[in-house]
Amino acid sequence: MDRELVVALLVGILQGVFEWLPISSEGNITIVLSALGRSPEEVVAYALFLHLGTALSATVYYRRDIRDVLTLLPEWRPNSAFDGDQATVTFLAIGTFVSGLVGVAAYVTLVDAFSKLTGGVFVALVGVLLLLTGGFQYLSKDRYGQHRTPTWLDAVLVGVAQGIAILPGISRSGMTTGTLLLRGHEGPQAFRFSFLLAVPASLGGGLLAYLDTGLDISLLAAVTALGAAAVVGYATIGALMRVVDELPFWSVCLVLGTLAVVGGLLVF
Repeated sequence: MDRELVVALLVGILQGVFEWLPISSEGNITIVLSALGRSPEEVVAYALFLHLGTALSATVYYRRDIRDVLTLLPEWRPNSAFDGDQATVTFLAIGTFVSGLVGVAAYVTLVDAFSKLTGGVFVALVGVLLLLTGGFQYLSKDRYGQHRTPTWLDAVLVGVAQGIAILPGISRSGMTTGTLLLRGHEGPQAFRFSFLLAVPASLGGGLLAYLDTGLDISLLAAVTALGAAAVVGYATIGALMRVVDELPFWSVCLVLGTLAVVGGLLVF
């Protein structure tokens, strides 16, 4: 098999696994591509481009949720923005808008100067927060985290967290899920909102990188990378959600927090 195709398959698989865990997919893929001799510009563009594959996997996995949101759009009114089912529509809209503003600003002003050191620190910090969250949940049992209606503040904070995560080394899923957990949302709900927000964010990030720097790989390599990211990403979402549903969430936080700390040290 051609070397370019092998690399495309490898990074696609890594993207499919890492995107949904609180260990930066961009940061770790950056390490792999840099070791293979690619320039920093190519590395950033390739890492962001791979998000198109995991956006596809999230779209397919949450197709019913996305369909429900689209069905509710014609009925949306400002005076009922955070009432009932409309709250999810408003949350996703505000979160996506804010993350777009923050993400573009961060990409334009900081991506070239953003060091792996800083990214590693961010990932490790997210891991520490998840470990503390898991410990607190264990101590408080079912009193911590609840299924509740998201608010405008939830949407803004998650949007900022997701926008910052466009920078290499910062975990998008770790930032968004961690923010929702700290806001008091229960684990499965936090993961669901995080994955739904990933669809427009991943599409935007992938297209932004491609339009800004282009991508110096063949069409077959691009299809291979995106296909691997989509297939593996779909399987990873399913496996992670089964774990979240079947295990006490404090234990999930401890495992994911440990992975985040290790991932941060690798980027560091």
